[in-house]
Amino acid sequence: MLRGIAPVYPRRMQTYDSSIKHQASASNDSVHAPSYYAASVNRELACESLQGEQRADVCIVGGGFSGLNTAIELAERGFSVILLEAQRIGWGASGRNGGQLIRGVGHDVEQFGRVLGEEGVDELKRMGFEAVDIVRQRIERYAIDCDLTWGYCDLATKPRHLKSFDEDYSDLLRLGYPHPLQRVSRPNLAAVVGSQRYLGGLLDMGSGHLHPLNLALGEAAAAQSLGVRLFEQSAVERIEYGPQVRVHTRQGVVQADNLVLACNAYLKGLQPKLAGKVLPAGSYIIATERLPEPLRRELLPQNTAVCDQRVALDYFRLSADGRLLFGGACHYSGRDPKDIAAYMQPKMLEVFPQLVGIGIDFQWGGMIGIGANRLPQIGRLPEHSNVFYAQAYSGHGLNATHLAGRLLAEAIAGQQDSGFDLFAKVPHPTFPGGPALRSPLLALGMLWYRLKDRF
Repeated sequence: MLRGIAPVYPRRMQTYDSSIKHQASASNDSVHAPSYYAASVNRELACESLQGEQRADVCIVGGGFSGLNTAIELAERGFSVILLEAQRIGWGASGRNGGQLIRGVGHDVEQFGRVLGEEGVDELKRMGFEAVDIVRQRIERYAIDCDLTWGYCDLATKPRHLKSFDEDYSDLLRLGYPHPLQRVSRPNLAAVVGSQRYLGGLLDMGSGHLHPLNLALGEAAAAQSLGVRLFEQSAVERIEYGPQVRVHTRQGVVQADNLVLACNAYLKGLQPKLAGKVLPAGSYIIATERLPEPLRRELLPQNTAVCDQRVALDYFRLSADGRLLFGGACHYSGRDPKDIAAYMQPKMLEVFPQLVGIGIDFQWGGMIGIGANRLPQIGRLPEHSNVFYAQAYSGHGLNATHLAGRLLAEAIAGQQDSGFDLFAKVPHPTFPGGPALRSPLLALGMLWYRLKDRF
């Protein structure tokens, strides 16, 4: 296995007020969010900032999963690639997320039947299987040590969720899903999760969980081994469009035949038309102290990742060293909790009251990108045919980013009959109100859905 430095786990970490607003606005931030992941990285990268003028077949902006996997896919096809990251590789959602690797690429993909037809919708669903397989294959091919563990369970808090699980189960069988599936009734649920909160579940052994920052760093090392030039601390300030794009940072320029924008929630003003189609939303996670083995087995007997089905969802799993990582509370308002642990711990205790008195060692947050129709946005700019993009994964980013990287590489390579064209057919509305009003308007809309979900 490829390993860098050994993990370092302090006996007792202080908690942090890792305000996303502060992190997102700190353009010179040279460190990762103070998360459990950052404290347990198993390798270090040596990436300089861009200096002077460079040339490549493809320039990629964004050092998260989308950018890294597009770079790998292109390099494997023989393209020369330069990747520019404003902060550190994996600094954004790719290195902070819940680490849940779940089949599927979007929410309610049946809504796109009018645009794609029934066969197109089925193809989207199958690409949701492929997305997880790409992660699996990448980890295996490049021997990336990232605690990959198989097993995931959707959990129901309402009877209608159970009906949805039955429909999903039948649909997955119809599509030929190749991994074991099991509907779990309430009397048998203690074999999956040690909580009285849930009515049942759908267990999927083809989904799972992992350490996302170690995956991102491992993929960055894989990209470097293929000749990809990675530059950190290289925020893009300006783009000159044309048959050859020129991408300007403060101290350098990249000239390339093609450009890929993979900034997701951090695109901001770099490409205003694209930025208007993705809304940054805050999501938060806490990590407990290490739990005794009997308590771990009580909470999650099969070491699965789990997620409920509410609009204001909870998701949680165990880390490799026996902590509970508990996340959720997606915020659309642009205002973050002053104390993430104080905000999230009561939610955790509603699920697991047996954790009263257990310490919280880490608290952190980050921005995810939400699209209005909740389908990843993968395409090219109509006014610039050599400019491609991928963004707005709406909570399915760990696997969908890997699929996006493959589809973007296929499109740039001129491959016919690619899933890229299927995604590009779907129109994506722009959020109304401009940058100042998008978040408040969506927050009001989500409040309605949360009230509807509750009552």
